[in-house]
Amino acid sequence: MPTIESLIKQTKFKDEKQKAMISVIYTANALNNFHENYFSKHQLTLQQYNALRILRGQYPKPATVNLIRERMIDKMSDASRIVARLRKGGFLDRVVSKTDKRAVDVMITQKGLDVLSVIDLDTDKTEAPTKLLSEAEAKELSRLIGKMIDALVAE
Repeated sequence: MPTIESLIKQTKFKDEKQKAMISVIYTANALNNFHENYFSKHQLTLQQYNALRILRGQYPKPATVNLIRERMIDKMSDASRIVARLRKGGFLDRVVSKTDKRAVDVMITQKGLDVLSVIDLDTDKTEAPTKLLSEAEAKELSRLIGKMIDALVAE
């Protein structure tokens, strides 16, 4: 099993906290690449997949672009651009808001629901990076990452 030292060709770290942080960053990038490669087979990006999941959670109610933006995992994503590309691909439709006739909401289409169903059936592939973790290890990893998130939110 490769170590972070061998992967980035670095033998020394300031301390274990720096090593942990670099390991998390390296892993986040590797996970991003892994999922981008997988979702590209469905003509989606990771951010588009995330937006479709948000819309499926709202279904059959429409959602605003702001709601999608607030719930996105990648806070740097351009939700308007993502919505435009999903609409162009037929994964979602624009609908006139029932509460404000000037506003336009979006709703997932059957094509969007279908592609998510296919992806849902393929959890062996989408969850492959966690296959060596036990449930207890996954829970502990989530707890530890939660502590890092707490520190970032406190900043």
